[in-house]
Amino acid sequence: MENDKELAEYIYTILLSQPTIIMSWGFHDLKIIQRGLSFHVNGFKHKGKVSIKYNDGQDLFDIFLIDINGETVDTINMVYFDQLVEIINERVEKTEDYNDRINNEYFK
Repeated sequence: MENDKELAEYIYTILLSQPTIIMSWGFHDLKIIQRGLSFHVNGFKHKGKVSIKYNDGQDLFDIFLIDINGETVDTINMVYFDQLVEIINERVEKTEDYNDRINNEYFK
């Protein structure tokens, strides 16, 4: 994959493999970045931006969680493509009381 647009499209395709999960993050404002894709989320655990960058040397991905002030608050390195959605979901949305929070938020 030669350019940033192709990488961003590839990452987006991976995320779209689980559309219900990514929509639960409040996934919006996609942006092509150098070597990857960035987007905003509004999850239970993280509100701000998520950036996913392809790591050429490892042939894996690095994930960066950035808060609303622009500070990187978490970095997850060496992630396989088939783990991207699961790992982001754990850091952005999934809480121990997730089902209760969903019920309280949407089924009052």
